[in-house]
Amino acid sequence: MSKTINYPAIPVTYPTTEKIEHTDTYGEETVRDDFHWLEDDNSAATKQWVTAQNKTTFGYLENIPFRKDFADRMTELVNYPRIGAPNKVGDFYIWSKNDGLQNQSVYYYKEGEDGEEKIFMDPNTMNEEGTTAIGLLGADKDKRYMAYRRSEAGSDWGKIYVRDLKTNTDLEDELEWVKFGGAGWYNDGFFYSRYPAPKDGDALKGNNLMHSVYYHQLGTPQSDDKLIFEDKDNPTFYHYGGTTEAEDFFVMYAAPGTDGFALYYLPLDGKNLPSGKPIALFPETVQKSSVIDNKGKDFWIITDVDAPNYRLVKINIDRPEKENWTEIIPEGDNLLASVTTGGGYLFVNYLEKATARWYKMNYDGTGKTEIELPGLGNAAGFSGEKDEKKLYYGFTSFTYPFTIFEYDVDSGESRPFFQPELKFTPADFEESQVTYTSKDGTPVTMFLVHKKGLKLDGHNPTYLYGYGGFNISLSPSFSAFRIPMLENGAVFAMANLRGGGEYGEEWHKAGMLKNKQNVFDDFIAAGEWLIEQGYTKKEKLAIAGGSNGGLLVGAAMTQRPDLFAVAFPAVGVMDMLRYHKFTVGKGWIPEYGSSEDPDMFPYLKGYSPLHNLKDGTKYPSTMVTTADHDDRVVPAHSFKFSARLQEAHKGENPVLIRVAVDAGHGAGTPISKTIEQQADVWSFFFYETGAPVIYGGKG
Repeated sequence: MSKTINYPAIPVTYPTTEKIEHTDTYGEETVRDDFHWLEDDNSAATKQWVTAQNKTTFGYLENIPFRKDFADRMTELVNYPRIGAPNKVGDFYIWSKNDGLQNQSVYYYKEGEDGEEKIFMDPNTMNEEGTTAIGLLGADKDKRYMAYRRSEAGSDWGKIYVRDLKTNTDLEDELEWVKFGGAGWYNDGFFYSRYPAPKDGDALKGNNLMHSVYYHQLGTPQSDDKLIFEDKDNPTFYHYGGTTEAEDFFVMYAAPGTDGFALYYLPLDGKNLPSGKPIALFPETVQKSSVIDNKGKDFWIITDVDAPNYRLVKINIDRPEKENWTEIIPEGDNLLASVTTGGGYLFVNYLEKATARWYKMNYDGTGKTEIELPGLGNAAGFSGEKDEKKLYYGFTSFTYPFTIFEYDVDSGESRPFFQPELKFTPADFEESQVTYTSKDGTPVTMFLVHKKGLKLDGHNPTYLYGYGGFNISLSPSFSAFRIPMLENGAVFAMANLRGGGEYGEEWHKAGMLKNKQNVFDDFIAAGEWLIEQGYTKKEKLAIAGGSNGGLLVGAAMTQRPDLFAVAFPAVGVMDMLRYHKFTVGKGWIPEYGSSEDPDMFPYLKGYSPLHNLKDGTKYPSTMVTTADHDDRVVPAHSFKFSARLQEAHKGENPVLIRVAVDAGHGAGTPISKTIEQQADVWSFFFYETGAPVIYGGKG
């Protein structure tokens, strides 16, 4: 099989995008934004533009001969049963299950281990398009009711409902304008967070303010809910929380954005709704301290205070001063990623070079015992109430499908609880981790996955993925959607860029605010390393990322358009000067900074993808992806970037935008739509890199 195929050029004619002069002023500097009108996603003109762009994009994709082959292969690969870890709620076991091609997973339940398996909630029956998403928020102390959140078409907005566990029917309660946060049960009701109802037309793009905590009493209208906490001095803050296992405290967090939060608590007497206000335990919003558990007034808290890699401390709230803290788990060389509780023990997760290590220990930090995992990868779970004897966790790696294990608390032994069977052979592929050097000499790790026996001859199509922000760690995980790419000889590369959380808070800080360029440098250096080591060449190198990762791709392709053949910026933050003016964008100011800050303006303008496209430049073959109902990173980012890209691009290779209709930021996307979109991505990737495709005898 040849290494490169000269596929026939597919003609593309871009729709004409009107330019309407618009200027924004930042201090003494003015910035032209002639595609500003695309911010109004409700206007007839914008909707016509979306229709025209989709016609062009899908017209192009329909001419790729192996597009259907990719869709068919993914349909085959994804069509296997998948379940989530069981959650024990009183006498009931509740778990999610997808038979294979169901658009949304279905929740099942049974009473007792040997009870009859029944459907608890099936979101596929709630919406013909399969775009309803369900999230369980927890049961009350007496295990009578389950609160759950329902959202539509991928929106961050949701409604809270309550289901009677015995009768499997909903109560009449319906709480609107919920975005972020859960349900903290107390007596016959729960604490929850909500925004005021937005003005007409502002639900998808309006600036959300005054996120406040309320208490809802079952059986009463939402209008009667009692306001527990609001902060009129800080209307942009998020406020959310939950109750402790014994329902003796409500624990609340107050966050100015996505980096740092204050910690409050509110004592509960088990009878009445408290009349006082939450008390600040950690009033500063520049730290990250979270309650893991409590025994009376003793709180176990994981914190980054004086510990960039985090530590676990015990604090008595009557003596909260730092000199009175008891250190349970000191800071170590590796990131203390999380601590869970169950069966009367602590379960501690460290990230070592972005892979998980789990340990069981006593509440005083003694008796540390490592839990043997199936290999190097990622694991999560080990959570339950204090009297549980069985806990569950899931393990995955790039070639190890997500598998549920049952863990015996007393013996420390694990056994597979549910092991999926897939239509591929994991032994055909190998995964490894390498370290390369970034522009400033910083070592950065990267995962590589490909067929065994790969030749380092520079001819392998390579898909480089990254995120690099918001303290989020990228660890190994399995995706059946990735297998067709690997089967066809491509390399999957995932870099652990600065800005992420893989190596602690210092690693995160090294990629935020004025250090954001480090993230792009790390990503570009990853591409250069892959070429230098013979994995690929620039004509076969694609870059991809979503949300903050979409920003990453947009910045990389505008800074080094010569280095990449293909770019996939998904639901990206492309306008760094105006991002904070939409929905929850203001919450990202601690991470990015604001253009309204004269000190940050030049940094943001210096890398903002929209503002760094240059006329007459040949850019990589690009397929921007977004959704018309994305109310987190509003589609205006992708609309304006694509319009400007098409104007600036000089080259015969395509620069397209694919707009998913009746979809959001990603959560709740139906399987059918995911298959369609991923087939378009792989088809575009292989076609634009001239890579052979084995399906259907093509190539």
